[in-house]
Amino acid sequence: MSYSIFLLRFVDGEVVPLDAERLRQVTEPYVVVGGLEEGFSQLRAEDGGEADLYHASHGEGGMPCVTATHFARGAMSGVLARLAAALGASIVPQDGGALIFHEDDRRHLPAELQGQAVVIAPTADAFQAVFDAL
Repeated sequence: MSYSIFLLRFVDGEVVPLDAERLRQVTEPYVVVGGLEEGFSQLRAEDGGEADLYHASHGEGGMPCVTATHFARGAMSGVLARLAAALGASIVPQDGGALIFHEDDRRHLPAELQGQAVVIAPTADAFQAVFDAL
């Protein structure tokens, strides 16, 4: 799918850095090209589905965002949902809105995302259902 999603962690409406080591732990089994140090990883899930991740750190401010593009349906949807949950991040699609994993996360989103945020389980089926509805 040629579509972008952004994994962003919000606290009190502001973007805060993501945990790079946790990113490495979750994605390492799926990396076929690149890696944390390169700022880019191509992932491949067990069903052959792939995704491109961009995750460059920005100096002392840490890693503000992970961007996923060209991601496949199927098992890769689950990998991305689990990654977001492990990072404590919301999934923000390129055309707006937000996917969160706990209702309590809504209060941390920026005001413009709070009303339209959807709570999902961190699973491939839940993640894919949202995109099928778009």
